[in-house]
Parts: sequence; structure tokens; C-alpha cells
Amino acid sequence: MDRQAVLEWVQRQYGTLPDDPWARYPHYAVLRSPRGKWYGVMMDVPRDKLGLAGTGNAEVLNVKCAPLLVGSLWLQAGFLPAYHMNKSSWVSILLNGTVSNEEIKNLIDMSYTLVQAKRRRKSRDRED
Repeated sequence: MDRQAVLEWVQRQYGTLPDDPWARYPHYAVLRSPRGKWYGVMMDVPRDKLGLAGTGNAEVLNVKCAPLLVGSLWLQAGFLPAYHMNKSSWVSILLNGTVSNEEIKNLIDMSYTLVQAKRRRKSRDRED
């Protein structure tokens, strides 16, 4: 998937329109859940900042992941430690055709589900 395909898919799947919060970075887009939580960030990042060879920029999609999955994804082609995010629960996906469309969609689904989950407060047993 490329940037446009991802944006079209999330609009069909979740009704999400990209949010462009940084005027300085017009090719960056945030994908937000109805609760306002980020479930994706699309960026055009200089290759050297990602530890990639070559010049120019690479298009990436950051998604939230189950922490147990993050490390194993880094071992696969097309995945990197999350650029500019918490590396223990986010991963960067190169949008260059290396990762299959189906896997990207599955990871977006996971990210959306993770940010939608409400955190439950720990209740204390009260003695009356």
C-alpha cells in the first residue's frame, strides 16, 4: 500500500479523514479514532533518520502494536523501530511495497482497536 491507498482504506473502514496538525510538515498526517486518540501517523522521513541507506525520504506509517509483537516485526523487512514514537508499543511500516497490503491492514486494525480500548480504573474493595 502507498500513502493514498492507506488513506482511502481508513476512510472506508473507519470514516477517518487525515488530520494535518503540523503546517511545517505538509506530508505528515495523523489518523485519529473517534475518541481523538492517534492510531496512525504517516510521515515522509529522511532515510538517514530511519537508519536506511540512500538519499531522499521514505514514506512510513507508524501504528500502535501489542508490545509482544513489536520486536518480532523489527526482524522482518519493511518494519523499523517507530520514528519519533514510543518504540515499545509503536512500529514504523515502510510504505514501499515491502509489507503486504493485508498485513498493513491487519496492523492498522490492531492499532485502532488498541487505542479504542478504554482503560479501566482499578476498583478498590470497600468495607462498609
